[in-house]
Amino acid sequence: MIDIFPNCFSFFSVNRKNSNLLIAKHKKLDNLYKDSLINQDTMFIIVNTSIINNVITSESYIQRKQDIIAKIIHHITNINSIEAELFAIRYGINYSLQLQDISHIIVVTDAIPTAKQIFDTLIHPYQLHSIVISKDFKVFFNKSYNNIIEF
Repeated sequence: MIDIFPNCFSFFSVNRKNSNLLIAKHKKLDNLYKDSLINQDTMFIIVNTSIINNVITSESYIQRKQDIIAKIIHHITNINSIEAELFAIRYGINYSLQLQDISHIIVVTDAIPTAKQIFDTLIHPYQLHSIVISKDFKVFFNKSYNNIIEF
């Protein structure tokens, strides 16, 4: 997927040990968010997964302009946080692609290595999510080569 649409993906990892880089990343995230508030074609997805008392809580917030379009919270047992995070990303992207006029998707997650597993072509336990997300990406990018997804 990255080979076919190399200019359509961006991953912005944060170095939490370097405070100057962390501040710069926070400013970039703030600017992305502010831009999303005025651009009708941008979908802002925030995903978070946490574990409390062996129960995983997976949250997806999907926002377009100032409106929260969807807020989904799942409480899950018997899966790990990686699978829950991929599910939350999958849900947010799939929901966003249902809207015809979206050309820019921003996914905010504190699990960039997990998000990168979407593009792992090797066999892994979370491959079902990767396959579904990749199919969604293919449809999204075939609509226009100007479409962008940022993590």
